Amino acid sequence: QVQLVESGGGLVQPGGSLRLSCEVSRSIYSFNAMAWYRQAPGKERELVARIFNGGYTSFGDPVKGRFTISRDSAKNMVYLQMNSLKPEDTALYYCNAIKNQYEYWGQGTQVTVSS
Repeated sequence: QVQLVESGGGLVQPGGSLRLSCEVSRSIYSFNAMAWYRQAPGKERELVARIFNGGYTSFGDPVKGRFTISRDSAKNMVYLQMNSLKPEDTALYYCNAIKNQYEYWGQGTQVTVSS
């Protein structure tokens, strides 16, 4: 059973920063890739950032240059550093893991950007 547990969400003012964490129940290298997605009310879930086993990263266009994804394999953790936050970044953020045809999700952590 794979478990992904997100933390670090909260309320932040525009221009501020947050770091989300995802604790994974087994080695992150057992997956092909780890990712962060988000879903805002009334919108579809969208990819925020992904990191592949080899270290290659990719980002959704709305967050390029502002967000970074990283990992700590010793702790089985994946992080999303979010800088220069905007109100439109407000969403429920999900941690995601992919292994071949299988996909795993966390419960999500809420990020609200508002003054």
